Amino acid sequence: MTKNLLSGLLAAAFAIASPSAFSQQSAKFPVISLTAGMHVIRAEVAANDGERQQGLMFRERMGPNEGMVFVFGAPATVCMWMKNTLIPLSVAFLDESGKIINIEDMKPQSTDSHCAKKPAHYALEMNQGWFKQKNIKPGSVIEGLPR
Repeated sequence: MTKNLLSGLLAAAFAIASPSAFSQQSAKFPVISLTAGMHVIRAEVAANDGERQQGLMFRERMGPNEGMVFVFGAPATVCMWMKNTLIPLSVAFLDESGKIINIEDMKPQSTDSHCAKKPAHYALEMNQGWFKQKNIKPGSVIEGLPR
């Protein structure tokens, strides 16, 4: 195969494969500031079905105080999983007042379910270990959540 033919085939394969991959990676979410005690969190907001399904999939990294808050709108039995998610995360399930119900650690690229222990209004995903490092536990309150 000539170099030009190989380059052309690679370019065509990239053009076919990349729109989906790039659209998944470059989804833009609104960003808000949340607080957990004295800690400020820069949280992307996933508030509709499409945004919640996309979540943090295909991300290769996330800043130390960055996360994603999933807004469910009403109390719901909620489970999270990590299919196509490349970074280890911890998820805190929150009630309507922002009080943490439970926190679960999740392994990348796993379909294991991690569920709220009671109906939740929100879920907040952070880099794995963030809650533990900040001594944030069930019963702690996350403030600034969207209504």
